[in-house]
Amino acid sequence: MSTPAASGVTRRRADAVRNRQRVLAATKDLFVEGGVAITVDAISQRAGVGAATVVRTFGSKEALIDAAVAELLEPLIQRGRHALLEPNAEQALRGFLVEVIAFQSAHWIMGERLGGMQLPDTTAQRAALNKVGLDLIARARDGGAIRTDIDAAVVTVLIGEVTYAIARSESASRALSEAYVSVIMDGLRPQQGRPDPAHSGKTTDAA
Repeated sequence: MSTPAASGVTRRRADAVRNRQRVLAATKDLFVEGGVAITVDAISQRAGVGAATVVRTFGSKEALIDAAVAELLEPLIQRGRHALLEPNAEQALRGFLVEVIAFQSAHWIMGERLGGMQLPDTTAQRAALNKVGLDLIARARDGGAIRTDIDAAVVTVLIGEVTYAIARSESASRALSEAYVSVIMDGLRPQQGRPDPAHSGKTTDAA
């Protein structure tokens, strides 16, 4: 039989867990909305808790943002890992790129709000996401779906910049994203007779 003191501790722990979840959910919502400054006051008002509770739960605003962004990235990382198990490497990469565009379109404000912050969990999640992307590109290259004369890291940067630009477009939609991804994939697909950029501009001596 639990004592009143033990019951009180259990309730406080349950309250702390609920508050943490509410604060994280509020922070993620603010990232999606984009038009509101992500301050402790804004987060606490959205979560329905006091500002002191926000700070006490996470220690600092940076720690809170780090936890929230890391949680936002996790489903995208998992989708990428599932894509690695799909039998068709080209379709797996194509589908993942559409998901990346959708994520960036919904959370584009993150890139503008995180500059200069120390976010170790977010940094680790970004590294995991980058690895998934590289692995998907490598599978597609090995399967002959992507040209091999361009380094995988260059392909990753190219795809990342293009998908970010698409995501920022006001007209971004899933159908439009799929169309843009088709253009990207067509440009990366090996084509018979395509000049090799690694040797472009080089001439051979006449016999």
